[in-house]
Amino acid sequence: MPEYVQKTTFEECDLLIRNASVIDGTGGPISKADVAVSGDEIVGVGLLSCINAQVEIDATELCLAPGFIDAHTHDDWALLRTPDMRFKVTQGVTTVVVGNCGISAAPFRAQEGLPDPFNVTPEVLSSSFETVTDYRRAINDKAPAINVRLLAGHSALRATVMGPDLARAATGEEINQMAEMLDKALTEGAAGLSSGLDYPAAIAAPMEEVVTLARVLRHHPNTVYTTHVRDEGDGVIEAIKEALATGQRADVPLILSHHKCAGARNFGKSKATLAMIDAARMQGEVALDVYPYTASSSALMERFIGAAKDVLVIWSTPHPECGGRTLNDIAAGWDVSREEACAELKPAGAIYFDMDEQDVQRILRHPAAMIGSDGLPGTEKPHPRLWGTFPRVLGHYARDLKLFSLAKAVQKMTGLTAAKFGLIDRGEISVGKKADLVLFDAEEISDLADFDAPEQPAKGIHYVLVNGQITLSRGRQTRTRAGRFLSSQSQ
Repeated sequence: MPEYVQKTTFEECDLLIRNASVIDGTGGPISKADVAVSGDEIVGVGLLSCINAQVEIDATELCLAPGFIDAHTHDDWALLRTPDMRFKVTQGVTTVVVGNCGISAAPFRAQEGLPDPFNVTPEVLSSSFETVTDYRRAINDKAPAINVRLLAGHSALRATVMGPDLARAATGEEINQMAEMLDKALTEGAAGLSSGLDYPAAIAAPMEEVVTLARVLRHHPNTVYTTHVRDEGDGVIEAIKEALATGQRADVPLILSHHKCAGARNFGKSKATLAMIDAARMQGEVALDVYPYTASSSALMERFIGAAKDVLVIWSTPHPECGGRTLNDIAAGWDVSREEACAELKPAGAIYFDMDEQDVQRILRHPAAMIGSDGLPGTEKPHPRLWGTFPRVLGHYARDLKLFSLAKAVQKMTGLTAAKFGLIDRGEISVGKKADLVLFDAEEISDLADFDAPEQPAKGIHYVLVNGQITLSRGRQTRTRAGRFLSSQSQ
């Protein structure tokens, strides 16, 4: 392996990681090096044999990477409810992007009668923050174990301005109010705008409504528009066309959320969608995120069940006894159709087995694809992606299937993601970057979470540092919680 040295002018540091195989987050070659940390920053990378440190970690036979950045989460409320964030720390995640699919904790006014997917995690309808400043203050008060980057949700804006009456287009005045809220949210540190056009909360919003709001981003550097497109099943081609056109008309960076082609009729369509994305990238900034599973998870909805060969109900408010059973089994027991059973179970959550492995691999391999877990915390039996996404990419797809190199896999969850979300001083191992770091065994790393036992920590993660503080040591989480709210202006 090549070796490199960044010259240093210091003799002591707080923490020194020696003899690591450094995967720096750029996609470049793996290098043998030491890494020095003082405070929350990386202060030296190279052969640092003369440096003294208060704490030393011997990383012989281990890989050192930037802390993983989860590009797509619904952890807005989990950061406050369970600030230790064990399901993320134990898989090497040091930063989460929240507020996805149009649902964000801020800016948002919770109220009764809001449609799906406002029930996607337990606290959505009982806890909200009308400004990003309020949410940022709550994060700082709780001091979670990991960092957070917040998107402002389109559906959250719609609900705050329009109330429960969301099965229609917004009026011009309502769009103006949403635009003012969005501008304020971005000024206060939001990372951009997200939408969930496949859900009842926003499916009635015409493209022009979204374009108008997305244009607000042009006044705020390092922001992005992310979208759960209007249809990930039979209408996926048209939905991708709409998303790409929205980004082009608004003239803002675009990220396609959890890109997939759901339903057997649509298997293989990723060839066409990725070709469309490649063409659009020639004219503007377009990226996507993806999780490494052939099953999705969301609220239980009639709209989604048709594309799935099987549906696992993971929770139901009126019928909690049905959690962990398949929709087919429930419907047969009740002697009703799947659609009738779905209506009776709601509000509920589900896992949909609706994707093709070849599509998943094709999307994962794409050079603009970042890794996002899309996990739903707080449910009784979550999708295993909540605990296993990042180790699964590194172990199963990079090491075992050799879908891409280890360095490219790490780039998809670090440097690429940091660049897309304006995290200018994270995502790479170099002097001056923040010391979000993960040490793992490349031969051992694997996801242990599965659909039967989804809440299982990964294997092979040895150390995690967040802002220079040891958050995971020898595979065990410490009591240190050094996470921060991250904005473009102040990291």
